[in-house]
Amino acid sequence: MMTIHWFRRDLRIDDNTALYQALQSGQPVLGLFIFDRSILDKLEDRDDARVSFIHLHVSRLKAEFESKGGSMLVLHGDPLELWPRLLSDYPISAVYTNRDYEPYARQRDGALNRLFESKGVAFHHYKDQVVLEAKEVLKDDGKPYTVFTPYSRKWKARLQSGDLETHDSRAIFTPANLYPTPQLPLPSLADMGFEPSKIDFPKEEVSDALIKMYSEQRNFPGIRGTSRLGVHLRFGTMSIRALARKAQALNETFLNELIWRDFYHMILWHFPHAATGSFRPAYDNIPWRNNEAEFQKWCAGQTGYPIVDAGMRELNATGFMHNRVRMIVASFLTKHLLIDWRWGEAYFARKLLDFDLAANNGGWQWAAGSGCDAAPYFRVFNPEGQTKKFDPQGTYIRQWVPEFQRLDYRPMVDHKMARQRALDTYGKALKGEVA
Repeated sequence: MMTIHWFRRDLRIDDNTALYQALQSGQPVLGLFIFDRSILDKLEDRDDARVSFIHLHVSRLKAEFESKGGSMLVLHGDPLELWPRLLSDYPISAVYTNRDYEPYARQRDGALNRLFESKGVAFHHYKDQVVLEAKEVLKDDGKPYTVFTPYSRKWKARLQSGDLETHDSRAIFTPANLYPTPQLPLPSLADMGFEPSKIDFPKEEVSDALIKMYSEQRNFPGIRGTSRLGVHLRFGTMSIRALARKAQALNETFLNELIWRDFYHMILWHFPHAATGSFRPAYDNIPWRNNEAEFQKWCAGQTGYPIVDAGMRELNATGFMHNRVRMIVASFLTKHLLIDWRWGEAYFARKLLDFDLAANNGGWQWAAGSGCDAAPYFRVFNPEGQTKKFDPQGTYIRQWVPEFQRLDYRPMVDHKMARQRALDTYGKALKGEVA
């Protein structure tokens, strides 16, 4: 008999909770990764950088298994179709995996749990991609928080040493605990209908100096003041616990960013309607303009507002956008252009290397005013004011918008007019239902 460790959002050997448990199970472990066709088929770009990133790290994992005399199976298809064949082809006694909290993953795992039960196969799943799960941080009455500050206080009070404990999975990642087979194939990007991305991936490391200076530097896109670790946390190529321990020791503001991550996962878990609709339903009454031509200008970084255009061009070229600029461009789309936040959310979902449904949805609804603990609808970022405050020397803008001082480079919409239009539109739609 054997066990499977099913890699999903945990593409690493080190400090991998489910892998650690599988290696201690007493049965040899076969690694598994499935390139899920139901996810890949929805991607619009054949050179999607995230597919290249995953393929790179799955290739490394497979090599690690083989270097220890073990094996890793890499498949491409629908998990609900592949798993019955796996259970037929291998003497599987148990499946170990780390929990995924997104709506599709919960539905998929529910269906597979029924399959495993019918076959007498144990299905073990563990907390790994967050520090504290949705049900671990609740109000005293057992209800979920919808405001970040009290949630963060409870999160810090609830945190125990065990929540940040390292699982030394590498120490027991030995030939004696692995399942050997003849070398198994690895589907190429071309096999799955993709091609390599030209985007450079950020390193999975951050200096202590950057974390210590994070509070002072994080809002200025013209300097390297943020970690750019989002993609590594998204796909689990680094341990959230190790990063949280470092943040706890060095900088509370950096730690708060990790707590925001847990917060948005908690919100999506308890309020799944927010994945497709406004967290605050009154905001679904807003009559968005949804001008397609204006949306395309925003996507291309051709709005005539340098800070907005710089952000969109950085996103399109690198798969990354500085967090302060994400707020600025999201406010511009939803308030200045009165375009549905879901249009922007979908574009970010297509382009962001670190796209995470919970965080992306939470950030967009925050900007639009429709989310939990969101910016009030009457808060409309002034792109020029934001530029003076956070890119005063124009360092970031000059990098991405070299033509910003030309006479023909003009705003597509007047700020004062757009702001008043947004206030009027939101105000009428909400009819005093929000403060």
